[in-house]
Amino acid sequence: MTQKVNRPLRVLVAKVGLDGHDRGAKVIATALRDAGMEVIYTGLRQTPEMVVNAALQEDVDAIGISILSGAHMTVFPKVVALMKEKGMDDVLLTGGGIIPEEDMLELNAMGVGKLFAPGTPTVEIASYIGEWVATHRSF
Repeated sequence: MTQKVNRPLRVLVAKVGLDGHDRGAKVIATALRDAGMEVIYTGLRQTPEMVVNAALQEDVDAIGISILSGAHMTVFPKVVALMKEKGMDDVLLTGGGIIPEEDMLELNAMGVGKLFAPGTPTVEIASYIGEWVATHRSF
């Protein structure tokens, strides 16, 4: 049975790899904070290992990866594998950026949550994270 969460949702927002464009990640982080979530922003040039370790240390409910570099088919599967290895089965992995629709579908099949294209309303992203966490995590 899913209970009402008695604390703010905790979301880690990360930029993985050599992608140096973080404006979108900062916009999302701010929007999620405005929606009442506690946001940990890792900054630029993180490795998948750094992201998963930070998510474990911060006890997050969701990880959001912003990726514009085209490395999404390398980054997301690596993060999924590390999350499985660490037993993070009840943590949402979501994200967004420049990701072709067919790649989004393939990543979803691997266990990545919904992925968002540039221009998606931030309330839609916050709502998705909140609903996913309420349905999949027990407190």
